[in-house]
Amino acid sequence: MKDFVEIALETHLFFARIMKEHAIFLQAGFPCKNKEWIKRAEYYQEEFGEILKQVLEISDGRVDRMVLKSRELVTEFTIPAEKVTQHLTGIPINCGLTALEGKLRPGCGMEEDEKTVRIVERINKKAIWLLCGFIDFKENILEEVRAGNLFTANYPLLLEHIIREAKLYCSILEDLKADGEISCDCIREKEEFWNCIMMEHALFIRGLLDPCEEKLIGTADDFAMQYKKLLEMAKKQDCRATGELTEKSLEETLKYRKFKAAGTEGILECKIASIILPLLADHVLREANHYIRILESRDRK
Repeated sequence: MKDFVEIALETHLFFARIMKEHAIFLQAGFPCKNKEWIKRAEYYQEEFGEILKQVLEISDGRVDRMVLKSRELVTEFTIPAEKVTQHLTGIPINCGLTALEGKLRPGCGMEEDEKTVRIVERINKKAIWLLCGFIDFKENILEEVRAGNLFTANYPLLLEHIIREAKLYCSILEDLKADGEISCDCIREKEEFWNCIMMEHALFIRGLLDPCEEKLIGTADDFAMQYKKLLEMAKKQDCRATGELTEKSLEETLKYRKFKAAGTEGILECKIASIILPLLADHVLREANHYIRILESRDRK
C-alpha cells in the first residue's frame, strides 16, 4: 500500500497543475473589462503554481514509476503548449516548473521521516484552503454567467466540469487528512466520474473545432456517444460486473488518447482549425493519461 507522503505528492503533482491551468483558461476567457475577475483567476494560477513548486522540491525519488511513465504529469507537448499559449494570450506561464516535473525520478518505497510528513501535511492544509476558495470562485462565475451578468468564452458546462475536478482534488486531500490513505473501494465511482469527464471533453472539443473540421467533429461526437453508453452501462450493472466495464472504459480511453495526442500535435502545428488553446489540448490529454493509469492499475489487481 502506498504511504501518505507518496499519495499526497502524486495527487498534488497532477491536480495542482490541473488547477493552475483552470485558472489560466478562466483568465483567457474573460473580456478585458473584467479586470477584477481576471485578477482573481491570476491569484489562483500563482497560488497553485506555488503549491506545485513546494511539492516538486520534495518529490524527486518519491513518486511511483507508473505515475511518471503514464505521462499524466507532463507530456512531450506540455512545454511547447505552455509557450504558445503564453504567446497567444499574454498570460505568463512558468515553464520551469514543467521542466522540473519532467525530470522527476521514481521512488524506491523508502520510509518517510517525520519532517517530510509534517511538510506534506502543511502543503495539504494550504491546498485544501485554496481549493475551497477556488471552488467558490468558479461557482460564483457560473452563477453570474447563468444570471446574464458576466461573459466568458468558457461554456457553462466547462465551468461545472472544472468545479467537479476541484472538488475531487479536495476530497482526496480530505480523505488523506482523515485516514492517511485513499479508499480503494470506490473504483466504480472513479470510473463513472472519469467517463463523464471524458465524455465532456469530447463535447467541448467538438464545440471548439471550426465547422470546416467535419471529420474531427464527427470523431469527437462518436467518442462522446461511446462514453455516454459506458455511463448508461454503469447504471445498469451490479458491482460484480465492474470488470467488464473497466475493460471497455480502458479500450475506449486508449483510443481516445491517440485522438487527443494527434489533436494536440495538430493544434501546435496550426494544422487544425479551432479556437482550442494548445495548453487546453495538452491538459485533456494528461487527464486521459491519468485515467488510463487508474484503469490499468485496476486491471492488474
